Amino acid sequence: MNAASLFDANAIGNFWFRYLHVLAGITWIGLLYYFNLVQVPGLAAYGDEGKARNITITQIATRALWWFRWASVATLATGLLIVGVAPDYMQDFMNHTEVADFPLNAKNAAISVGMTLGILMAANVWMIIWKNQKVVIANATNVLSGGEANPDAATSGRRAMLASRQNMIFSVSMLFFMVGAAHYYDSYFSASSSDANTFMLISIVIIALLQLNALGKFGGIKAGNKMLWPYESQKNAIISGVVLWAVFFIASIVLMRA
Repeated sequence: MNAASLFDANAIGNFWFRYLHVLAGITWIGLLYYFNLVQVPGLAAYGDEGKARNITITQIATRALWWFRWASVATLATGLLIVGVAPDYMQDFMNHTEVADFPLNAKNAAISVGMTLGILMAANVWMIIWKNQKVVIANATNVLSGGEANPDAATSGRRAMLASRQNMIFSVSMLFFMVGAAHYYDSYFSASSSDANTFMLISIVIIALLQLNALGKFGGIKAGNKMLWPYESQKNAIISGVVLWAVFFIASIVLMRA
């Protein structure tokens, strides 16, 4: 092997960008779990000690949120670079021959669900979580300076929390399908194009309903709304994430396992 082949299009797309994709993803999802499993429950333990909460938000959460949101961009960007640089990626992805490429169809359905979840999670970071956290951080800074509290800050914080918990729920299935597409579905599953498309359609409908639920479209965002049970605690989110994964996995077995 000559030195040039170490950095040809195939190596860059299939290894180097994939490595960076995984590295950025670890940072992003690691911080997602930190917020949901460590910071939010930890801040809740302060109770009415508002100053301690506000110092934590302004000095720790601000820095963590910077890495969090830009890691989501890096993960999304490197994922798109894999698609764009890896030779014949889209050609293979769009190949739906009815006999020879049965395993490829199952693989493509799996990576499509993973990509859909990843893109939606990145959108949640920038369009919901960060947008609302800016209000929370500005309010904390203002209160620490002796100003009046913003009455909208609590609502903004809850909107950000609901979206963050939804991302945590999505992450279990997203990681499974991202890894499973190359190392599981291509070897152990076979599906016709119609079966793969049916699986994708069902998955996207479920994803859309859950996203709308996290946005409060089925009863609002106030605590006590029964539709928001999956997001009310980290325990509920973990349970919901595993249940969602089980639903997707069982559906893939029923529809795409020969």
